[in-house]
Amino acid sequence: MKWNFRNAAKITLVLVYLVIIAGAVVRMTGSGMGCPDWPKCFGYYIPPTDVSQLQWQPEFSYDRGQVIIREESLWVAKSDFTTGNNYNEINWEPYQKHDYAVFNALHTWIEFINRLFGALAGMATLFLAIASFSFWREDKKVTLISWLIVFGMGFQAWLGATVVYSVLEPVKITMHMVMALIIVALLVYLIYSSDSISANGKFDKKVSLTLWIALGLTMVQIIMGTQVRQFIDHQIDLLGQNAKDIWLLNPSLQFYLHRSFSILVVLINLYLAYSIYQKKLGHSKINWVLGLLFVEVITGIVMYYFHFPFASQPLHLILAAFLFGIQFYLVLEATKGKLSRKTL
Repeated sequence: MKWNFRNAAKITLVLVYLVIIAGAVVRMTGSGMGCPDWPKCFGYYIPPTDVSQLQWQPEFSYDRGQVIIREESLWVAKSDFTTGNNYNEINWEPYQKHDYAVFNALHTWIEFINRLFGALAGMATLFLAIASFSFWREDKKVTLISWLIVFGMGFQAWLGATVVYSVLEPVKITMHMVMALIIVALLVYLIYSSDSISANGKFDKKVSLTLWIALGLTMVQIIMGTQVRQFIDHQIDLLGQNAKDIWLLNPSLQFYLHRSFSILVVLINLYLAYSIYQKKLGHSKINWVLGLLFVEVITGIVMYYFHFPFASQPLHLILAAFLFGIQFYLVLEATKGKLSRKTL
């Protein structure tokens, strides 16, 4: 049963990472408002593919909640009805959440796929939580954390709705990302704690503490990265998509902090690797951390000096999310080494 639960947790973690990847693509393509309502998309469970589907049509049956674009505004059907030959405003009410009324089929479907992955991840966490009841007598913590993840996914869905309703307010986008990383950490904990194999490494108090510090620095770096992305989004609105060479001509303070802070992140992880190798602690996943950090730094350099090549921005974010997950696994490995040592 433990083996099955652990594999289910791994699948759930993969789905959560797919949501993060899809979210990164949404930001890269500017598709965040591809579906201006939530949880439906223009009032449909399956979104429209052409703007004509969002224009008022005579002798057409509309369902309650369906949306049309009229006079550059969103209008929502008050009830189920069939139109006549002329538009009758009594059947419609203005959409109240915001005044964004633009349809782009590509953006709509990218955002819809992002939401679809989110729904699949949500169902996977629910299945995992139900399966966790088998651990109740043996380890209540596994069950409690499994259900905490379910509530976390619900909160994440609510955050996603507020992001849409705020028309992509930067602070809420940052909260959305941080919550995703918290869910990743909880799933990594379930995967590690459900492993019957003993700790793969020796305990060292100094290294364990440094691992926690490195994890915290990564979280801070990711948050600062979202602030840099906010600045870039503003530059895109101001200068246009085709002005990549001048987006960072006069960068914000957050950019310099983010770039300088990366040096600290690299140095502390190099120190960790040196300590782990020298003391022969056996935490082999530090190699993954170094590899991810190397590619992460390369993508940052490429974005700055080569003016944001295609997919460099989402790749930078995705690598950071993977880095956080691996670092948290290392923290657990070091902590489990301490617990195993105490039980000897």
